[in-house]
Amino acid sequence: MKQLGLLIGGEFVGSSSGESFERQNPITGELATVAAAATIDDAVKAVNSAAAAFPEWSNTTPKERRSILLNASQALLNRKEDFVAAMADEIGATRAWAEFNVGLAADMLVEAASITTQITGEILPSNRKGSHSMAIRQPVGVVLSIAPWNAPVILGVRSIAAPLACGNSIVMKTSEICPKTHMLILESLQEGGVPAGVLNGISNAPAQAGEIVEKLIAHNAVRRVNFTGSTRVGRVIAETAGRYLKPALLELGGKAPAIILDDADLDHAVASIAFGAYMNQGQICMSTERVIVVDEIADKFVEKLTEKVKSLKAGNPSEGNTPLGSLVDTTAAQRVESLISDAVSKGAVLLAGGAREETIMDACLLDHVNTSMRIFNEEVFGPVACVFRVGSIDEAVRIANDTEYGLSAAVFGKDTTRAMSVAKRIESGICHINGPTVHDEAQVPFGGVKQSGYGRFGGSAGINEFTEVRWVTIQDGGLHYPI
Repeated sequence: MKQLGLLIGGEFVGSSSGESFERQNPITGELATVAAAATIDDAVKAVNSAAAAFPEWSNTTPKERRSILLNASQALLNRKEDFVAAMADEIGATRAWAEFNVGLAADMLVEAASITTQITGEILPSNRKGSHSMAIRQPVGVVLSIAPWNAPVILGVRSIAAPLACGNSIVMKTSEICPKTHMLILESLQEGGVPAGVLNGISNAPAQAGEIVEKLIAHNAVRRVNFTGSTRVGRVIAETAGRYLKPALLELGGKAPAIILDDADLDHAVASIAFGAYMNQGQICMSTERVIVVDEIADKFVEKLTEKVKSLKAGNPSEGNTPLGSLVDTTAAQRVESLISDAVSKGAVLLAGGAREETIMDACLLDHVNTSMRIFNEEVFGPVACVFRVGSIDEAVRIANDTEYGLSAAVFGKDTTRAMSVAKRIESGICHINGPTVHDEAQVPFGGVKQSGYGRFGGSAGINEFTEVRWVTIQDGGLHYPI
């Protein structure tokens, strides 16, 4: 199998140590990818390459950057089948999930192309006569992007699209779990015309991740960090960035609630929750993990949801005959299984699913979950949803907010004014009324609160994250100074 290289200065090269690491297919155990294992020296070279390319790239016109990003969007679409194959091999993803990833990622590049002409400033009033005062936005320099494996094309592209549109150069640290998928993104951007050195990619052996990330963040040329991943690792990134006074944009874990009010369209709510809870086997930061339903409709709603969940079978995505695919590895599957077992042992009722074969697990639904269970607090990141029955809206909101996370949420009810009043009380960066918790668009401000992170990707929010505001004045010199 051909070894994947590191992208440094526009060229794919091997590790300076000659070492590599492997990724196995989570279902078959067969070798999926062999990738170069970057050293500290390789990481430094990647940042130096980005720093050297920054002055020229930052002075390109919006039209030039827009054209490249649009070309890259098409290049990404042209390689759809490559992405489908890579995602199946590396993470056990279904074709539907891979195609969705490619489509939304292509949209993100188009949206990034559109913001190249939206990086504006303003004229400010000045108390000095003859002084013209301005606030202007400029690219920051080298951006370090770190993207995860679960939605690898969407989140990989998101980590680099807006920074490039704003005129920054990039070092992307690819995921150890899906290095081939992430390198396909970098190849697509190169095909789109991103100049040599502007976009660099580093893959590393899992054991070296910590030291390489710290070296990248510490490098003087790195001016921004963006990370999408678990809250556990996000804390490490935040602490490291804080130590070096580097601004960081963090989109972390979630435990999304969906509140079902007594006037909800139950069939619509069931369809939305099934998608939100089980798409990509629940391995999405926005996945619906807590279904909170008022007592008046609970029995009828749970009956409908159980019937739907029982139909959601998992299987090998290469066979293409099941809606769900594989969990990312055996360790993840064992952890999900342990959470289910713990809940059942403490009184939860298993309504559907729960069994697994290696990394294959059908959709699971638990009823009567309570605070004594691990699954009440821990992010599952698997195909499991938990039902909570409540006696009032106040109790529903309390349970929705009783978590350290705050990324996405949903409220279902025909009275949208009442639903909106409930949505305003939920502590989350995102909330959808009569829609699933899993929902992303290229132009929206995407991010969370509490332990789900801080900062926002998308649209004008991305401009704010990846540019520096500077105060600039032009003065006529006719001033009197006190000394």
